[in-house]
Amino acid sequence: MMAAMTRVAGVDGCPGGWIAAVVEDDGTGLTWQRRPDAAGVLGLLDHPGVAVIGIDIPIGLPSPGEVRACDRLARARLGPRRSCVFPAPARVVLAEDDFWRANEVSRRVSGVGLSKQAFFIGARIVDVDRAVDAGLADRVIEVHPELTFARLAGRPIGTKKTAQGIEERARLLQTWVPDIREHVARRPPRVRADDALDAVAAAWTAARWTQGSADTLPADPVHDERGLPMRIVT
Repeated sequence: MMAAMTRVAGVDGCPGGWIAAVVEDDGTGLTWQRRPDAAGVLGLLDHPGVAVIGIDIPIGLPSPGEVRACDRLARARLGPRRSCVFPAPARVVLAEDDFWRANEVSRRVSGVGLSKQAFFIGARIVDVDRAVDAGLADRVIEVHPELTFARLAGRPIGTKKTAQGIEERARLLQTWVPDIREHVARRPPRVRADDALDAVAAAWTAARWTQGSADTLPADPVHDERGLPMRIVT
């Protein structure tokens, strides 16, 4: 585990690329950064003082026919919101650029089909998978915002697709970033409020990781064929 450093970045997908919330680890000084691709996201590590990036994307991919333990555990923890977590596809499935072919390959190698949600973010998964290596395992971590909000609330919370859901998320993050609503109001163009809040949630988990107070699903993750840990930090 790393010693605490000054800043962290939380990253979530948005139209045209990625939105990053760069935050002091005490929740102050939030700034927004837009990045077009995974290389740009990793460039945040060169941002002054950034210790860790928490990103909402699978890192560490299963072998054909396997399901990551972290995905099973995340779904169990979220209970009624379990559909927010989908099993990460194997690399051989992600190699297909047509949904029906990818679905066929998934059924052949794993016995189950591929969700459209998983397919439509497949290009993002591949981009990150190509950019991250095992040497960055403690500085680029997989997070899931719904698990973060569940930890903040002490329970799974409702959908983010309503005004009530947006307000609940802002209220939870306000305990870390007191002026969160003002920051979300000043987010970059074409970035949805829920994506901005998810990025800040990812930064909160990254901050806890630097401070040694986060844990992982599972507690003792296995590594994939590239040496990447298959875990979700919470």
